[in-house]
Amino acid sequence: MSFKLSSRSISRLEGVDAGLVSVVNAAIGMTKVDFGVTCGMRTLAEQEALVAKGASQTLKSKHLEGRAVDLVAYVGPNITWALNMYDDIANAMAAAAKQKGVPIKWGAAWTVGNIAEWDGSMEDAMNTYVDLRRSQGRRPFIDAPHFELM
Repeated sequence: MSFKLSSRSISRLEGVDAGLVSVVNAAIGMTKVDFGVTCGMRTLAEQEALVAKGASQTLKSKHLEGRAVDLVAYVGPNITWALNMYDDIANAMAAAAKQKGVPIKWGAAWTVGNIAEWDGSMEDAMNTYVDLRRSQGRRPFIDAPHFELM
């Protein structure tokens, strides 16, 4: 089944880097899981509010530069936060990034680097990141909806 971005998702890509937009547009046609864009560009005030409530960890977000997007998974008309759905979206984003030649980092596999160059599934990429953080005695920061340019 081929999915399409809604007009609301398309409007949320305004101001986002053209390469990243091309990856999102290609990924929606490849994905097994429907998704929408919840955030592209952010103002500093929006970012400050997210940091204040613990929903973000930095005031140096790539959203401020139009170099990041947050995607949300849908099952039918309903949003889902099931992590396996985001693995599937990340697989589509990795394939689209490879096709478009755009280096992308995924927020559930921070240490992997460019997911387009990862040899394996995005579930494996996330598990590699989680295992590394745990081996360091550190908690992993899983931001599965987040994708950014490298």
